[in-house]
Formats: sequence, C-alpha cells, structure tokens
Amino acid sequence: MAGPLTIELTVEEYLSGNRVDTFLGKHLRNYSPWRIQRMIQHGGATIDGRVVENTERLYPGQRLVVRLLEPPDKLIAPQTAELEILYEDPWILVINKPAGVICHPVGEYQTDTLCHYVQAHLDHQSICRGAMRPGIVHRLDRQTSGAIVVTKDHLSHRLVSIEFQAGRVSKAYLALTEGVVSQDEMMVDYPIGQSSGDTILMSAKADARDAKPSRTRVRVLKRFANHTFVEAKPYTGRNHQIRVHLAEVGHPIIGDEYYLALGGLKPKRPDFPEGCDWGDEIPNSVDPVTGLTRHFLHAYRLEFCHPITEEWMTFFAPLTPDLNAALHCLSKEPSFAINSGSVASKNR
Repeated sequence: MAGPLTIELTVEEYLSGNRVDTFLGKHLRNYSPWRIQRMIQHGGATIDGRVVENTERLYPGQRLVVRLLEPPDKLIAPQTAELEILYEDPWILVINKPAGVICHPVGEYQTDTLCHYVQAHLDHQSICRGAMRPGIVHRLDRQTSGAIVVTKDHLSHRLVSIEFQAGRVSKAYLALTEGVVSQDEMMVDYPIGQSSGDTILMSAKADARDAKPSRTRVRVLKRFANHTFVEAKPYTGRNHQIRVHLAEVGHPIIGDEYYLALGGLKPKRPDFPEGCDWGDEIPNSVDPVTGLTRHFLHAYRLEFCHPITEEWMTFFAPLTPDLNAALHCLSKEPSFAINSGSVASKNR
C-alpha cells in the first residue's frame, strides 16, 4: 500500500519568522488549523530529516517536507461545469464568468458557485482532491458576466490581491443604457455609499451612509434610437459602482434589478420572502425591447501584472450570446467589434 503523499515547500521571504503551523496554513488552504497541527504533532513535518514542532519558527530558504497524513478537511465540494477559460498557467486562471453564477459561497448559496466549478477543475490537476483551493481575488455581481481572475496558490493570491488593493489593475466593462447619452465621454465621480434604509443597495445620494470617493469614465461606443452602448472604466472598486453611476446621470443599465434613473430605486418585489435580504436571486423581468432577463453589464477587459512572471497582461472576454442578441435587436448593423478571448502580454 502506498504511503501518504509528500510535498516539499520552501519558506518565502515574507513568511520569515512564522510558526510551522501558520506557514502550512498559508500553503494548505483546504486544511483546518486543527488538522495541520495534528499532522505536525504526529511527525508529519521535517527539515533536513529533523521532525519539527508546531511552534518552531521558520526562515527564508528553509525547505519543509510535509507528509499529508490525513486528507484535507476544509473542502469546497467540486462541481463539474463548463468553464470558458481565457487563460491558464500554473498560478492563475482567467475565466469568462457566465451570468447567473455567484463567485463564492455566501449565506444560503453554498453550491453552484464559481468556486465550486473551479475546484473541480483544479482537482483534475492536483496530487489529491483539495490539494489546491481556488483563490477569488475580486468578484463580479451574480448577473454580471465577463473576465475574472482566480489564483491557484497562496503567493499568487497575495500578490494579485495587493495589486487590486493598490489600484494597479485596469478593468473595463460594456453596458447598454436606457436613453441616448449626449456626451461622447465623461467622468462620473459621485461618492458612493450604502443606500439609506437598506443594507444591500448602494447610492450616490447625499444621504448615503459611509460614502467613499468613486470615479468611473464612460465612453460612448454606439448610439441607438433609445439606448446607448458604452464602455465604463472604473477607477475605484465600490460595490455596484458602474450601475449606480450610470443610473445617477440618468442612464441606468438595461435590465438592472435595482437602480432607476437619477438615483431612484425599484420597489421591492411583493412576493419576496419576508426576512430575506434583497439579493441577486430575485428573478428579473424580460426587457420588452432586447429580450434580456438580466442587466447588460459585461467585464470585457482585464489587465494586471502577473504575480510570478511580472508581465503586464491584457485579457478580453467576448460578449455572451444573450448580450450580442440584445444588440442585434436594436440594430440590423453588426454589433460593435470587440477583441475576443485572446491574451496579449508585454513587459511592464
């Protein structure tokens, strides 16, 4: 019978001085602290053949050999689904997320998330089930489609997260709005906070709670009789930012579940269960013009510095069939040309 799987890990500079159990918690993200400590206590971790204790401190360059005496116990259940992968290497995945899928388990929604689908994909690449855990660095709203990056290891997750927090990631979205936007380009910079009297929705009104500076550049791509196809580039990362900003200037996104022109909010659905929050699970109505059953917002371009190679990378996510069909409903002309699924890279 084969013995337990063994992995070798080299201590990184930024983890210098960490305890053995803390260090392993970074690398073995599907193991609970209790299980990691128990494996160490049973002689599962060694340096140069010497068994180490939980509390021993580690220093850069040391090579820690770990015998996985027990299986991981903090698993995300893998669920098989077709993923549109725009790019993949040993450290990251870039996926064209479909509409209707939330990014990670939250509240009552503990299955059928992007995390579950990526976990199944990673399990096919791992030495054992759960050896790798998907790292969700940023999120897209449930009904928003488009490019999203997922990391495979703790170091990539840390470095990409730092890039997002520092504002060194470039994102651009495609949206179809109500009405004809008169300006070819504009910067919308209303602060955004939590809507007064609501725990879920956001607002750019003066009474918004905990409002923070927010900036979105909007550029017109095509005007239709009663709609406008725009590119929206957020320079800050507020929740629902593009949706709130476009609504605030009088051009809410077609099919938006919540936001009306000039900061108005749609009434809550009378049949929504009492005691539940007003979340993204509310079924949307059918837009009579485009036939859409969700809002027209798509993250079509994502650019960031690769966490390991340090190359500046640009990814394009093609429009989903329902959004392309909506554009064709508005015009007999071909929809606006967008680069599809390819990836272009250059040194930063």
